[in-house]
Amino acid sequence: MDVTITGRKIQITDSFKEQVAKKMSELDSRVDKVIRAEVQAQAEPRGSGEAVRVEITLIGKGPVVRAEALSDSKTQAFDEAFDHLKARLRKAQDRRRAHRNLRKVGFVDQPVDLTPAEPVATEHGAVPVTKVGGLEIQGDGPMVVREKLFWSAPLTLAQALDEMELVGHDFFLYVDADTTLPSVVYRRKAYDYGVIHLKLTE
Repeated sequence: MDVTITGRKIQITDSFKEQVAKKMSELDSRVDKVIRAEVQAQAEPRGSGEAVRVEITLIGKGPVVRAEALSDSKTQAFDEAFDHLKARLRKAQDRRRAHRNLRKVGFVDQPVDLTPAEPVATEHGAVPVTKVGGLEIQGDGPMVVREKLFWSAPLTLAQALDEMELVGHDFFLYVDADTTLPSVVYRRKAYDYGVIHLKLTE
């Protein structure tokens, strides 16, 4: 497993890299078909001080697995995020034991193609225009758009729940294997889930 460690507004020390490499090596025997792991540490303001958010993402031929944590130090934040990641993997394994028909699905996470367009002339001069996801943004915003492209085979509801748990999100978009409809499964209060199916009008 290749491990990439990056920092935003924070210094990544050799001791932190060693800690990450040692911990991530524990996952090799637990996770199948993981090609690389991305660990990102980012400094964030919190109250009168500063905190560190660490996000761990496992990328491979199976579903993406992600966990994050916010703490006073990058070391503590990484440890907490790593514990969340292991808990998510254990939960997914338990779900697979109950649903033997679960199959792994591939994905592609692509960066946004920021295509510069012709500047717009105003009374204050030319304003740069950027095309993002089919939208034209003038200057610095105010809109910020992040675009991702995933490919996936149709999933059953059980598979979609499994995918949602692995990324730690409160919702998951998929194509229902039974109805072929675009669908979203989402987390409700306690341990309940909801499902929304989208049926296109003619």
